[in-house]
Amino acid sequence: MIRYEHWFHKNIKLGTAVCLMASLLTACGGDKIDGGTAAKTVVKELPAEISILTEFNTTEPPGDDNPVLKEFEKRTNTKLKITWVSPNSYVEKQNAVLASGEMPDLMKVSDLINPLMRQMVDQGAFWDLTPFLKDYPHLMEYPKEVWEKTTINGKHFIIPSVRPLEGGNTLPSIRKDWLDKLNLKMPETLNELYEVLKAFTLNDPDGDGKPNTLGYTMNEYNFVQNVLNESNGKWKLQDGKMINTELEPGTHDALIWLNRLYKEKLIPEDFAAMKGSQTEDMAKAGKAGLHIDTVEGIWRSTAELVKTNQKADFLPLSYLKGPSGNVAFQTSGFSGLFLIPKKVPEDKVKKILALLDYGATEEGFMLACYGFEGVHYKVQDGFKITTEQALKDSVAQSSFGKIFERYDKYLWAYRTGMPKELFERNKKIIDERLKVSIADPSIGLISETNQKLGADYSKKIADFKVKVIMGRETIDAWDNYVKLLKADANYMKIIQEYNKAYQDRVKASGK
Repeated sequence: MIRYEHWFHKNIKLGTAVCLMASLLTACGGDKIDGGTAAKTVVKELPAEISILTEFNTTEPPGDDNPVLKEFEKRTNTKLKITWVSPNSYVEKQNAVLASGEMPDLMKVSDLINPLMRQMVDQGAFWDLTPFLKDYPHLMEYPKEVWEKTTINGKHFIIPSVRPLEGGNTLPSIRKDWLDKLNLKMPETLNELYEVLKAFTLNDPDGDGKPNTLGYTMNEYNFVQNVLNESNGKWKLQDGKMINTELEPGTHDALIWLNRLYKEKLIPEDFAAMKGSQTEDMAKAGKAGLHIDTVEGIWRSTAELVKTNQKADFLPLSYLKGPSGNVAFQTSGFSGLFLIPKKVPEDKVKKILALLDYGATEEGFMLACYGFEGVHYKVQDGFKITTEQALKDSVAQSSFGKIFERYDKYLWAYRTGMPKELFERNKKIIDERLKVSIADPSIGLISETNQKLGADYSKKIADFKVKVIMGRETIDAWDNYVKLLKADANYMKIIQEYNKAYQDRVKASGK
């Protein structure tokens, strides 16, 4: 299913659109003096030719004759040459292009800490966009914290591929109808959640008289560690220092909690070998009461369930209680990043930024994600309903919306087909998360030792955690493993380098 994440439709007055484009994208000649007679000559600027490398998640990429592409070119006075690459091979393609030095005018890179990209930034291969960005007001509407996370040496070489800060797959969704059936209240602590998962497994929440349900699909379980450490991932900021949470007591406690679920058979016995699609199939089939997905993505499971049970309802949790209060967890706020090579002339840099700035207007973003009313979508009850033509033309947030992006904190609140009342509920959940959500302070920080050894450490740690959860290693063995990590010179060097990188970022930002 293609994601169409923005629902609200507004008619933009023609005059406003004309004024916008006139201010951004047309050029007029000055007064021409001829024999004492002044005559104003209007010179039409030739379209700016701009090459772009990006990914697509639609079935097929848009073609060169795509009507939405042509409309973007018309409205922005550009000629766009877009190379669309499947996400399955994008990392390989981007690295090959970076290594070749033959880069397009605008290039998407999937990872902020990509070693080759960072090396090329240090070597001056990309434009520092810091002096220009203030002139592009719609790009400046991206959250300040996203711009700050994507700085390198205190400068803006990067235009983030912006995404919502809230609504990601950071907390579970729970079968609200099962809670109601069993007269259970919404869990707020991990202890309460354990009791709910036990009831979901043992007390026949689907009412078929068979012991065929589980508490949790166990598709992702880092949220338990995050709740107990009150962190967002492997790192947290404490008293101005970067703390590695793998070594913290909260991780020890999380493994005990998860092992209890495994011993009591509240989760799949083979969870470690299951693919994401298999755990989602469990949720869709009504075999588990807890599953992790984005706030809008969980609608995939609910939509399947309501075909046979109108009361079925996966409700995303707004928060869980950690040791000192309610917590939720932010996403990074971006998915990949764009850079402009230094070989691009300065006047074209400004045209590229003007193009992206138009894409960050509501008009431009709506065109990118939905195309033309009556052709690619129709409006029904305030929602945009996509047509077959949209599928044929690959018009979606998953194609043109990968380039032309507007920040909308509710982008992950709606999925096509969702009832309006669920959309409104999801917006409230996102607002609730925003009050207590924790950011990941490590985003964009570089540790050279971690670049070389981090993947190996991460795999070994993850494998050890699975063994503890499944009872193949004891919690005492985990504690001994933590002691070994604390005595490991390279692991300690990673922690030192992250702290230095954090302090360097603070210094560069002038805070």
